[in-house]
Amino acid sequence: MPNSTFPTEFLLLAFADTRKLQLLHFGLFLGIYLAALLGNGLILTAVACDHHLHTPMYFFLLNLALLDLGSISTTVPKTMANSLWEYWAITYAGCATQAFLLVFFLSAEFSLLTIMAYDRYIAICKPLHYGTIMASRTCVNMAAAVWGSTFLYAVLHTANTFSLPLCQGNALDQFFCEIPQILKLSCSDVYLREVGLLVVSAILAFGCFVFIVLSYVQIFRAVLRIPSQQGRHKAFSTCLPHLAVVSLFISTGTFSYLKPPSTSSSSLNLLLAVLYSVVPPTLNPLIYSMRNQELKDSLGKLVTGRISE
Repeated sequence: MPNSTFPTEFLLLAFADTRKLQLLHFGLFLGIYLAALLGNGLILTAVACDHHLHTPMYFFLLNLALLDLGSISTTVPKTMANSLWEYWAITYAGCATQAFLLVFFLSAEFSLLTIMAYDRYIAICKPLHYGTIMASRTCVNMAAAVWGSTFLYAVLHTANTFSLPLCQGNALDQFFCEIPQILKLSCSDVYLREVGLLVVSAILAFGCFVFIVLSYVQIFRAVLRIPSQQGRHKAFSTCLPHLAVVSLFISTGTFSYLKPPSTSSSSLNLLLAVLYSVVPPTLNPLIYSMRNQELKDSLGKLVTGRISE
């Protein structure tokens, strides 16, 4: 084995080389971050304050907004500070913390999206049993299981990655501490255990994906059997936003992690990382509020100060 090291810091990839482009990156990401804070913050406030939204669907949406805020806050503020101060280093402990939080928030979001698909399946395919199956205690237990299991998974994943000796320097080809980029720095004969964990993770993620697909197959079959056009429209209005969020999250994340090495480049890595870690938390509030009349009404009351009515 070649000499291995545990560096005291990592060097992150800059978005641009010139000062003007760095400031442009700072301004663009600041706008995106503020939009994500505003959108998710409004959803959190509306769901928490409007008793009409105290239902399982909106309870899970509240949890999704929390996860979106956490995931975008893990990466964007640091990269904005890097561009503003032209300082691209992050400490070893800081990198481990960032990787842990990102794995935790993203895996929890995917697990929650799976549960939300199940919630829509029960609501549309078994409406008479919805209140019994999706009782308040059940919803709380499912959300707690998501937060707890993904926390343990993130601890295992991060501890396993950062216990590997690094033989290929300390420069990461990404603007945040992404675990695949860290694995590229590890010694070639000791990273197989982490690859094994990634394979298990991929199998579990694929299982969730299959569950979501099968749920929506059943949902669409049930919706198409609804006789009234108004009923079909109402059912689609609660399902299509969730399906759009799932599609955006899965497509960008999957291509980012499974793309062929021959297509890998710094620019492509940056673009894909933005698509799966920055864009979804910003667009999710907009997607959910566009076709959801109840949420739009609640947000309107919130903005006009009539949320308690």
